[in-house]
Amino acid sequence: MKKQNKIYYWILGLTIITATVISCNKKYEGDENSIEVIRNANNNGTYSKTKLDSLQAINLITTQKVQDLLDLSALYTSGNKDTEIDSVIYTQMQAHFLSRDSNNLKPLLKEMDSLRVRYAKVSKLATSKSVHEKDTLDFATFDVEYYDKSKTYITTVNRKAQYLLKASPVKFKKEFKFYFTSFYPKNADSIK
Repeated sequence: MKKQNKIYYWILGLTIITATVISCNKKYEGDENSIEVIRNANNNGTYSKTKLDSLQAINLITTQKVQDLLDLSALYTSGNKDTEIDSVIYTQMQAHFLSRDSNNLKPLLKEMDSLRVRYAKVSKLATSKSVHEKDTLDFATFDVEYYDKSKTYITTVNRKAQYLLKASPVKFKKEFKFYFTSFYPKNADSIK
């Protein structure tokens, strides 16, 4: 009876250790960050208002824009930050913001640099609106999974961004462009 208990506990312990090792080896499964992938990530797309009446469509576009910015940021932080291609990538990142201020990117780039992030993946994005005086503010709350250069999982962080859908009419069509007004603010109170 004692021998059976020892074998049982040994098998149970081995199963727990195996499950722990497997869960710790989470790998990045998204697209490869390369110049070819991000060539068209320049925030020039407009979206028809008639096609975006649903919250689901807005969430999809917001997820796409957040992922674009994270991919560009991962490429930028993995480079030397002093080459011509790095300056092109930085310009593309700034194009995602309404104001082209370098402070918009500092919290994001600092976090990615400190963790040595090479890949990032957006998940659990939810959009919300807040009325402040006469203005309606649009927010996105999302999780970001960070991975290193060998595609090994680093951590997941919960982040927030504020965005704006700016009217961009084209020949009698009601269209808009998507811009961030703040991304990774230091705290929730600092969002404009």
